[in-house]
Amino acid sequence: MVCQCISCIFRGFAELLTPEWRYAILDTAAESRARGGFCGANGGGGDCQVDTSPLVQQTRAIVDAVEKAILGKRDTIEAALAVLLASGHLLIEDIPGVGKTTLAKALARALGCEFKRIQFTPDLLPSDVTGTSVFNQKTSEFEFRPGPIFANIVLADEVNRSTPKTQSALLECMEERQVTVDGVTRPLPSPFFVIATQNNIELAGTYPLPEAQLDRFMARISIGYPAREFEKRILANQLHGRPVDTIEPVVDAQEVSRIQAQVRDVYVDPSLHDFILDLTAATRTHPSIALGASPRASLALLYAAQARAAVRGREYVVPDDIKAMTVPVLGHRLIIRPEHRGRAVTPETCLADILARTAVPVAASRLATGSSAPSSRG
Repeated sequence: MVCQCISCIFRGFAELLTPEWRYAILDTAAESRARGGFCGANGGGGDCQVDTSPLVQQTRAIVDAVEKAILGKRDTIEAALAVLLASGHLLIEDIPGVGKTTLAKALARALGCEFKRIQFTPDLLPSDVTGTSVFNQKTSEFEFRPGPIFANIVLADEVNRSTPKTQSALLECMEERQVTVDGVTRPLPSPFFVIATQNNIELAGTYPLPEAQLDRFMARISIGYPAREFEKRILANQLHGRPVDTIEPVVDAQEVSRIQAQVRDVYVDPSLHDFILDLTAATRTHPSIALGASPRASLALLYAAQARAAVRGREYVVPDDIKAMTVPVLGHRLIIRPEHRGRAVTPETCLADILARTAVPVAASRLATGSSAPSSRG
């Protein structure tokens, strides 16, 4: 059945119009959904792809639940959730004690997903990650014992403390979402989300992640110190237990997979495709950058922007979604030229320069700032 709801009709018309009118109509469609003007809310049988209201309620409830354990870091929680909903993987790089592991545990509890933790150490073997075949004397057969990688959410704690051979065990898992042991390929559960952490202060005895491994992570974020008022609340909340242990599941693994499929239907205007390409192309020609963003990075930025739009309660992407995810998605993929490293030049400063110099689509920026629909006069 073809969907006849007002929101989907608006969306169909939007595909035929100029970018300026397209954004105005999509904004009207979003308002219609908020009032219940879509097939799902009215009990209809349409095949509308994005039912934003339930999605918004779920994502907000997830963020609220995680925020019980990670106070004052709502933007960080939303970024981490966006990476998960975009079917990516996350690298958290920060100093010890700011809540990297707590964030991973809180997400797993709020999402109702199976959680496993792998402590990466120099003596960790690849089979300790993926699993191994063990001979069963009773049956005289080899049996596969799955490793901790067989979970919905896997925390790879201090991933840079293991050898490159063990780090490479994550490659197939993260990219192909499967494990091959003794010539047998086994699929990983869905959803599958790797959160890797590393301490960027104590570098002695560590093995920096190679570029191929870094590129498997959709985004890299830092948590940072909490503000004083939130740190005071943390002290009070931790007196009689850990808030992360009190988090109740908001959804389950099956629902998370359904939300991930919905996120890919979030509308992205063609002008924003050009905006993404302008940003990634600028990283390849920037005088301070030796290695720019790849096409995989462009796709990652697109998917992350879609997920952020859904988390923020929209069924379409605006430039602010792309801007907000540019540094997390592109920063760890860039290599600064050696002659510029001693001049306080970092991937973050280069991306800030690129964002400042890259033109934003006019119609898209007008919508993002809440301007009204374009006038039909003249």
